[in-house]
Amino acid sequence: MYNVFVVSDGTGRTAIQALDAALTQFPRKHVEIYVKPGIRSKEQVQDLVHEAAEQKAIVIHTLVSDIIRSYMIRFARRNNVETIDLMGPLLMRLSNRLSNLPAEKPGLYHDAHKDYFRRIEAMEYTFRHDDGLRVHEIDKADIVILGVSRTFKTPLSIYLALKGMLVANIPIILGMKLPTEIYEIDPHKVYGLTTYATRLSQLRKIRHAHLGGATGSYAEYQHVTRELNYALGLYQRQPHWSVIRVGGKAIEEIASEIMDIRRKSDLGHIE
Repeated sequence: MYNVFVVSDGTGRTAIQALDAALTQFPRKHVEIYVKPGIRSKEQVQDLVHEAAEQKAIVIHTLVSDIIRSYMIRFARRNNVETIDLMGPLLMRLSNRLSNLPAEKPGLYHDAHKDYFRRIEAMEYTFRHDDGLRVHEIDKADIVILGVSRTFKTPLSIYLALKGMLVANIPIILGMKLPTEIYEIDPHKVYGLTTYATRLSQLRKIRHAHLGGATGSYAEYQHVTRELNYALGLYQRQPHWSVIRVGGKAIEEIASEIMDIRRKSDLGHIE
């Protein structure tokens, strides 16, 4: 096994992407990667190099500060730690070509693309917290969606994630209690979905037929009505949860309704 320290004065994303691309050319080698972001002082460089020396690790860095980058190279050489400088040569060539000095400000790339990174983070979070997964982490969500099966929880969550929202969704199952974590978060984050029993029954019949009739009473009108009433009972016991009727609406319309409620709630908190 080989140890690699990915070192940056920003987030380290650039170095990680470059390293991942390179490592695909070595499929049979196991490499343990340690990300070390926010390295901006000589003292931090010293601690990092000593740690790398102990673990016999290679240091790959994208340090934009010429002072810190040069110190990293010198101090690592004195301690017999191999380094790979991904940023220095590129900045030098560009500086010569553009007849200008680089700004040497860490984090500029991330700041310039923060909306993009926010959407990526939101998508990753939403996929990890789909259909009741990792409920112990829902306190980090911007929005938590509840609903019985076939009320568009997942597509709605993904659409909101594309807008940069961290979304978790939790299924409501007849007779089963919701996880206790849902009652411990800010209730204004919670949105309960409901719909018309007739419409939901029709949607479920399509799935029932697709699965060869193996879903039991899942699509029957009486069962659907009981499920929806059970869900409404849960919502009504929490006065600060928002209830959204999804029947006959497009995903964009439902998402817009949620965002409107969220904005009004945020304004209420400010006032």
